[in-house]
Amino acid sequence: MRKKGRIKLGADTPTLIAEDTHVMGELRFQGSLEIEGEVTGNILAQEAEESAVRVLDKGLVRGEVRVPSVYVSGRVHGDIHADRLVELATDSVVEGNVYYNVLQVEKGAQVNGSLVQGKQAQEVSKTVEPSDQSGGLEQAGTGLCIAPKQA
Repeated sequence: MRKKGRIKLGADTPTLIAEDTHVMGELRFQGSLEIEGEVTGNILAQEAEESAVRVLDKGLVRGEVRVPSVYVSGRVHGDIHADRLVELATDSVVEGNVYYNVLQVEKGAQVNGSLVQGKQAQEVSKTVEPSDQSGGLEQAGTGLCIAPKQA
């Protein structure tokens, strides 16, 4: 049995997108969100530093994710913008760029895009508007780039 992400979810009850559920459109939330089904559209946390999203093993997101803490053990087709932490589990697949402050990657995780760390990530995250619901795949990088750590 796979352990869940180490991201601490808020004290409130998490919102769950269950397996075999498909949600279409922009999704805005506070607190915690767990995705076992499919979301086609952008996912945005509403001004809450403790907000976190988990894309679980069978979960799929087709769109941008803009949440302070993001855990992925499923698939994300779009950019991830996280002011705090991104965790990528062994079987996770990200087709897009990952903007993060802290990144934890388990052996076997796949990122088909760029990794942008620290201050650069926050600047890009604040200036780039979410893409359309196609998930921004046309904007994703084709290689793997690790930005140097900012002092």
